[in-house]
Amino acid sequence: MNIALENGENLFYVKKGGGEHVLLLIHGNMASSAQWDLLLEEIDPAFTVYAVDLRGYGQSSYDQPINSIKDFSEDIKQFVDQLDLQKFYIMGWSNGGGVAMQFASDYPDHIQKILLLSSMSTRGYPAFNTDRERIHFREQLIEDPGLNRMLDAQRTNNQAFFRAAMDQVLYSVNQPNEERYRKYLTSATQQRNIIDAAYAANRFNISTVSNGVIDGTGEVSNIQAPILVIWGENDLIVSEEMTMEIMEDLKEAGIDFHYAPISAGHALLIDNLEAVLQETYRFLNIKG
Repeated sequence: MNIALENGENLFYVKKGGGEHVLLLIHGNMASSAQWDLLLEEIDPAFTVYAVDLRGYGQSSYDQPINSIKDFSEDIKQFVDQLDLQKFYIMGWSNGGGVAMQFASDYPDHIQKILLLSSMSTRGYPAFNTDRERIHFREQLIEDPGLNRMLDAQRTNNQAFFRAAMDQVLYSVNQPNEERYRKYLTSATQQRNIIDAAYAANRFNISTVSNGVIDGTGEVSNIQAPILVIWGENDLIVSEEMTMEIMEDLKEAGIDFHYAPISAGHALLIDNLEAVLQETYRFLNIKG
C-alpha cells in the first residue's frame, strides 16, 4: 500500500492486522520493509503492525533528497498522521534505530515504548575513508571509492556484489533462505539515497557531546518513552561501543531503558528471531 505525504513523497508500507497493540517498524540501510518479513509472520496476533519503506528505499519515492535523519522523522510524522496513529510502539533496526530515536524526540506524545535492534548510536553511524579517517563533508562521501562501487553495483543491478558484501558482514552468522535472500537483495539495489543516507547517519547526533563531526543537539532528553536496547553479540556492523554510547546517553538523560544482548549478528531476525520476540514481549508486557 502507498500513502501520499503532504510534502509530495509517497511511502510504501505493509500492514499486518491484529490486536490493539500498534507497532511501527523502521528498517535499516540497504533494506526496506521486506526485511521485516520473518517478524511479521511470527509476531503475536495481539499486535497490529505497520512496516514502512523510508524515503528513497524500497517502493517509496525519492523526489526530494534527504539531508538529515530528521527528514525521515518528518516523513514518519506525516505518515502516522495520514493513518491517524495516535499512540504506538516503534521498533528501529540499525539506521532505523536512529530514525526511531529522532522521531521519539521530535514527537514524544506519539510513542509508548521504543525498541532498538542493533541500532546506530545516539551519536550517529560514522563514515570513514579508506585510511580509516573520519569523513566530515558530503564531497568526501561523493568521492569515496567504496560508496562509488556500491553506487555502480546499484546502477547495474549487480546483486552478486551486494550478496558478497552481505555474506561477509550482515549474514556472517546465518543466511536467509534463497527466496528471502533474493527479496532482500532487491531491497539493496532499490535504494536511491546511498550518499545522502550515509551523510545523514554520519552527522546524526542527539547526544550532548561531539561525535567528532558535529556537536550533539541534546535532543535525546526530549524522549519520554522507555527503551529496550537489543544488540547482537556477534554484530559486525554496529559495534558494542556504539551500543554503549546509546546507553550512556540514555542514562545521562534519565531515560528508563533495558539492555538485552543476544546471541546474533547484525541480522537479528535471521539469527535469533525467538530471542528478539521474547525480549519484545517481556518489555511490552505481552504474554506472547
